[in-house]
Amino acid sequence: MKRIRITEVGPRDGLQNERAIVPVAAKVAFIDALAAAGCREIEVTSFVPPKWVPQLADGAEVLRAITRMPGVTYSALVPNERGLDGALACGVDAVAVFAAASEGFSRRNTNGSIDEVFARIAPVIRAAKAAGVRVRGYLSCVIQCPFDGPIEPAAVAGCSARLLELGIDDLDLGDTTGAGTPDSIEAMYAAVASVVEPSATILHLHDTRGQALPCVERALTLGVKAFDSSATGLGGCPYAPGAPGNLATESLVRALHAAGWQAGIDADAVARAGAAVRASFDAGTATG
Repeated sequence: MKRIRITEVGPRDGLQNERAIVPVAAKVAFIDALAAAGCREIEVTSFVPPKWVPQLADGAEVLRAITRMPGVTYSALVPNERGLDGALACGVDAVAVFAAASEGFSRRNTNGSIDEVFARIAPVIRAAKAAGVRVRGYLSCVIQCPFDGPIEPAAVAGCSARLLELGIDDLDLGDTTGAGTPDSIEAMYAAVASVVEPSATILHLHDTRGQALPCVERALTLGVKAFDSSATGLGGCPYAPGAPGNLATESLVRALHAAGWQAGIDADAVARAGAAVRASFDAGTATG
């Protein structure tokens, strides 16, 4: 059976962009339900300073409250060594660092140039590896930047090479604004293939223009076998205007199953989990 690797990013990338502050209990129930639905990689939270992402200020509390299911990798996004220390103290299985392929987004999202960000995350990667946890390297704006416009595929390849040289285990290529089309995804991968095989990357898509699933279909033909997605399409990037939602996990799983691929995930159960966490703030139980 053809297998696809899916990382569920709803609890982190999904909830970070919501205006409401979702209660800890609702987040914990969401994460536990995702694990029960068959999600084997779950990005739980981030350790970004609360003033920047107040929705995830309770990350440590959430990580300590979830019921750890054997075989599930629970990860967190970390911006610096202090964030890494916080994540490690909570027993994460993996961490993610982030950079961008555009100067404009890098400065808006991380308050630093591309070069400054790479210098900042290098010691984080070394320390994480020394602690024995896997490191995912996110590269944002691989197709288009909300501030700089279209991104040259060669720039994506160059930044990808730099991340790999720093020692990351997984390269995650993000279409942060959802501007990608099957052709632009293929053009991007044509450049990145000079650095790393597409099969050794993860593709993170937003469904801003309804092109996420067609992009998945094209990526599969290029050899990509790993994707990020978010239950019920929760989320987006707070620093990327026009990026309202991620590719929905249940939609991705159903499309993959229809094409003969398997992810080991119950799409209906994921949809129920996403609906439940949405209800926690749609019903007014969240504050903010």
